[in-house]
Amino acid sequence: MAFDYSKLKGRIVEKFGNNTNFAEAMGWSLATNGKKLSNTVMWQQDEIVKAVGLLELKLTDILAYFFTLAS
Repeated sequence: MAFDYSKLKGRIVEKFGNNTNFAEAMGWSLATNGKKLSNTVMWQQDEIVKAVGLLELKLTDILAYFFTLAS
């Protein structure tokens, strides 16, 4: 199952400027970050919760940012 992370990617740039800074804040390599955002590796629940905090999202935003199905 593939998810559309375009809204998430926009928020990452808005809050962190680029993927490198976000990956560092998450404690990931840039490669891991890329795999998460390209549906190669699935997000874990604890990673989603951490990202929500870092990106200053509300818990009610999780569906829109992490579970929008790709068409």
